[in-house]
Amino acid sequence: MTAAAGSGEDTRSLELDELMPWSVRPLRTGRSWVSGPDPAALRARWERLAAAEGAEQERLFRPSRSRTPHTPVAALPGRSTTGDSAAAGTGRFAREPGACPDPVRIAHGPFDEQWLLPDHRLIDAARPELWRVGDERQLFAVEHGYVPQAAAGPALSVTHLLPDGYSPAGRPGRIRPLYRRPDAIDPNLAPGLLDLLRTRLGPEDTAPESVLAWILAAALPSPSGCRVPLAADAEVWAAGVSLGRELTRVQLRGARGGERPRLPGGRRPYVRAALPARPNGIVYDAEAEALVIGDGRISPVPAGAWEFTVSGVRVLELWFDRRAAAAVGAVPEGEEADGLEAVGARGWTPEWTSELLELITVLALLDGLRPRQEALRARLERASLISRDELRAAGVLPVPASVRRPASVLGHQEEGPEGQFALL
Repeated sequence: MTAAAGSGEDTRSLELDELMPWSVRPLRTGRSWVSGPDPAALRARWERLAAAEGAEQERLFRPSRSRTPHTPVAALPGRSTTGDSAAAGTGRFAREPGACPDPVRIAHGPFDEQWLLPDHRLIDAARPELWRVGDERQLFAVEHGYVPQAAAGPALSVTHLLPDGYSPAGRPGRIRPLYRRPDAIDPNLAPGLLDLLRTRLGPEDTAPESVLAWILAAALPSPSGCRVPLAADAEVWAAGVSLGRELTRVQLRGARGGERPRLPGGRRPYVRAALPARPNGIVYDAEAEALVIGDGRISPVPAGAWEFTVSGVRVLELWFDRRAAAAVGAVPEGEEADGLEAVGARGWTPEWTSELLELITVLALLDGLRPRQEALRARLERASLISRDELRAAGVLPVPASVRRPASVLGHQEEGPEGQFALL
């Protein structure tokens, strides 16, 4: 695409908001202690909070305008297992905290998988509309937020986990589910778009998953959000979909029945020296292709994996920094050292080492796909594209306001505050 794509002035591409109209803002936990890289630490925080009373519980909770220990809320969709409000986590925490819910895996920004305490009483804005449609067939496209002078790195990523929606730079990005309802029903695509693509490109490679794959391969960042060119040539489209499917496979890390990503033999990273229990720094040895973590050492680590950035932030370095802080308990500046944030992991865990090896693999594979992305973008410079005028003529644009809102799930029963029920 032209340089104008990065400035938001390119008229040959479309806004992602026009193609996937329903989007959700990032989660807002309101308190950092409800999530983290170690589920055992989250359970310990819960137990400490539940055992506290009165002013001490209030202090540990860190109340906000949306949540206090006395706030009754509806259960998160899919989390209520009984009709008892205390067990379901819909009564006031101060009165009946109940048992600690099992932490759930979430996507904490792109390429970082962490854990969250799934209790609506603890989260300011959990975005229940996302929980409602999250199932074993759902995929989420997450925009990373535009950062000037940060051209390198993907414009968006895809995950099967509930995403929090933040980029490594801390910027909010829109979360776009592929489907508006559970069980892969009602694609979150502009009405009529699939029919137009099938007419122009043929029935092959125009399923909802194929459109998402194309978007992942072709999207470009801009100040107004991701922009996506739509190829009018079936051969170009098929090349982009094939690339997008590979990008998706790598990012899903074996979920949805796929194979876990692996580098070729001889290029797979291994632990050459055990990582310390409380590491305090990470260094990349370019000559040896090694990550040096205290006395620990991992190699081979391709330079492309170490240099992989999103929104101008080096992914591996940020991933490590978060866990190094969690290994000793992370306390935000200006907060008490005895708050729940100070309850961290008991040193570096074996699980983190396994996750680090997998992350290195994912980033190396994604870096290896960059030449194909660059070749696709070069082809799109010369290729015929489906224009906005054509989409208007076909009735695809403008997008109806109704599809920008969550779909109704009438007949789906969920537990409301204090154990009451409602149909949504």
